Amino acid sequence: MTRHVLIYPDKRLLTKTETVTEITPEILSIIDELFTIMYEDDGVGLAANQVGILKRILVMDTQGNGRNPLCLINPEIIEREGESTGYEGCLSFPGIYLEITRAANVRVKAMNEKGEPIELNADGLLARCVQHEVDHLDGKVFVDKLSPLKKERALAKMAKFMRDKGGRSST
Repeated sequence: MTRHVLIYPDKRLLTKTETVTEITPEILSIIDELFTIMYEDDGVGLAANQVGILKRILVMDTQGNGRNPLCLINPEIIEREGESTGYEGCLSFPGIYLEITRAANVRVKAMNEKGEPIELNADGLLARCVQHEVDHLDGKVFVDKLSPLKKERALAKMAKFMRDKGGRSST
């Protein structure tokens, strides 16, 4: 089965994901698949529920094309500091880029693909990406950070983009 990125308002995007209890061959296969899909779709981050897998796994590469791949399993943001506003896109919201305010710096506790505990201090694009993807794993999407009017406008823009591109929708 070939998976693809789910498009909002697919209900799996709004579902909190399940903790990964052990690193199995299936989990490693999911990680590989997430990286493949992310790179094919020119993303910098992808959460497992964005492809319909309700596990607490995310992958990122803020430099792109395999230069700085990072996998976080069961990530938890344990510190947030400062504030940063910048534009974000999302593979599940094609055609829209939104100005979103997030913490400028974050500290994240997670497991890597070997099952080892790791802690990561992130700033800049990496901090923004970590927060965006952890939100996905928690069943939250970036349009929810907007006022109702801005959210309505953003979703209308996405719908137009999908119509114009003949894009697929997911349910």
